[in-house]
Amino acid sequence: MANRAKYYLKNFEEIICGTFLITMVSIVIVNVSLRYLFNYSIYWAEEVPTICFVWLTFVGAAAVYKHKMDIGIDVLILKMPEMAQKYIRLFVSVLLLLINGYIFYMSIVFTHISWSKPTAVLGVSSAVFNSALIFGFGLMTFHTIGFIKADILKLGEESKGA
Repeated sequence: MANRAKYYLKNFEEIICGTFLITMVSIVIVNVSLRYLFNYSIYWAEEVPTICFVWLTFVGAAAVYKHKMDIGIDVLILKMPEMAQKYIRLFVSVLLLLINGYIFYMSIVFTHISWSKPTAVLGVSSAVFNSALIFGFGLMTFHTIGFIKADILKLGEESKGA
């Protein structure tokens, strides 16, 4: 049971993305089928997949960021001495913490402002869309803290070995 919980925590973002992707695609397929076969359309079948897509995008960005699979150009860094590379990576991680933390904060402000604005079809709060920003950038900020911790540990190992 502990292994299962560990698996779900390790793949948290991917599971959420998969859920939103399946939901989005299923609703679109059902709506297209209904429209084609019965000339009937589900009135909310555009808004719900759009919400799923927004969440999929920002949580997916956090998943990519967690695995460090985002695009990075480190040609110049790789030409530097190994110790300089570690300090530069730590600096970049701290810079990313500031950027992601700021966007996380601004996402909270933005969602708070849009709380009372209803969506066009369902009439639910626009915060349903905008809270994906909070969730995605909150996860990115959290993962950046882990990256900084790992960078500091690498620097500590280097200084002990020297």
